[in-house]
Amino acid sequence: MSIAYPSSATVLIVEDEMLVAIDLEASLEEHGYRPVGIAADMIGAMELAVARPDVALVDCNLRDGPTGPMIGRLLGCNYGTTVIFLTANPNLLNDDIEGALGVVSKPCGYESVGRIVDFAVRARAGDLSAPPTGIKLFGNHREMVASA
Repeated sequence: MSIAYPSSATVLIVEDEMLVAIDLEASLEEHGYRPVGIAADMIGAMELAVARPDVALVDCNLRDGPTGPMIGRLLGCNYGTTVIFLTANPNLLNDDIEGALGVVSKPCGYESVGRIVDFAVRARAGDLSAPPTGIKLFGNHREMVASA
């Protein structure tokens, strides 16, 4: 049994495979986070973005095609959301997606989701120490960890 950590952080799930999305949602709730919803495409993600989620877990290939990188950029730049890509295709992403913290390869374990979001929440506050195993940080985030 996992320990739930109290948090008021909200998380948007952008994933078109419903079983994966529901599993992510359950894991987030177990770790004390508040999912704002599940979006399977660009339109759904932008509808849920008005809630200004603290963190978004975004897949690359969605129901409407490879729109994940654009969604991540919009969430990060327009809504101040900390974006982490969860994808089976991390090589589709370069590390200069403005507003994105990094990428994690799928599949990732149930417990990993909590550690990933814990890190994203800390990163929002400027604490990039001890990134979880498996995350590839983007651009200046990677450089900040290396210089610490």
